[in-house]
Amino acid sequence: MRYSEGADLDPSGVQDRRGGGGLGGGRGLAVGGGGLGVVGVVVLVLFQLLGGGGDGGTGAALGQLSGLGQGQTADNTQLEQQCRTGADANESVDCAVVADIESIQDYWSGVLGADYQPTDTVFFNGSVQTSCGGATSGSGPFYCPADQLVYIDLSFFDTLQQQFGAEGGLFVNAYVIAHEYGHHVQNVLGINQQVTPGETGPTSGTVRLELQADCFAGTWANHAETVPDESGQPLIAEITQDDIDRALDAAARIGDDFIQQNLGGGTIDQDAFTHGSSEQRQRWFTTGYETGDPAQCDTFATDDLG
Repeated sequence: MRYSEGADLDPSGVQDRRGGGGLGGGRGLAVGGGGLGVVGVVVLVLFQLLGGGGDGGTGAALGQLSGLGQGQTADNTQLEQQCRTGADANESVDCAVVADIESIQDYWSGVLGADYQPTDTVFFNGSVQTSCGGATSGSGPFYCPADQLVYIDLSFFDTLQQQFGAEGGLFVNAYVIAHEYGHHVQNVLGINQQVTPGETGPTSGTVRLELQADCFAGTWANHAETVPDESGQPLIAEITQDDIDRALDAAARIGDDFIQQNLGGGTIDQDAFTHGSSEQRQRWFTTGYETGDPAQCDTFATDDLG
């Protein structure tokens, strides 16, 4: 994946709450990170973020919290200084994510027009307070409908490779971000209201929501090289087949069955599925990528999820 060298980056879509803004690598219904939580607590964390209640001993207790926590500040100073052009995105993961966010939101603004409501991504370290409650890095990236923000500790990209064995790469990172913005689109359109909080199982609304977010990520990827920014030029210069293969590899490693069998207790329990199997996640990302059409992503209108 390459970014257009001369493209202008706009870091205003990020709230950098990592402390000093330095580059470093009412309770709502939060959507639990696309199945990307750290394996030891992934199921418990996902139940919590989907409204299961209690802290389950995971350290990600949810409470009546909102906005910036005590002592938390957002400081984009260094992002604004360091992330100015596509050339910076080609050199820095932080800047690449800035470019991804801008491209993804430009895409959805073009698709949905005035119905799309741009929103920010929050960079944090360790833990964060949200309108859906408190969360830790172990929760993985997630979207909180209550404040309409995407949250990510960027160290997760290392975790995805080191603990899950994913090949990784800039496009895999972009896939993760695009998945979370898929949840924002669902919230804007009211799709998430079809889902009963805490519902699990291979055909549950929870799984359908996650597979649709994968599909939405694929539709963005289809158009990414042509989505214009404010200057009329695309931010992303090239996405290769190797990039797509890496995204599919990542999708396989965050499927419920892979996590349960290889990183959990070793037994696959479909009744506990919250995000879909590896095959399903690959299928729906591919559907979005090959068609480029969000209308093909209606996982709620089919009995065949793969």
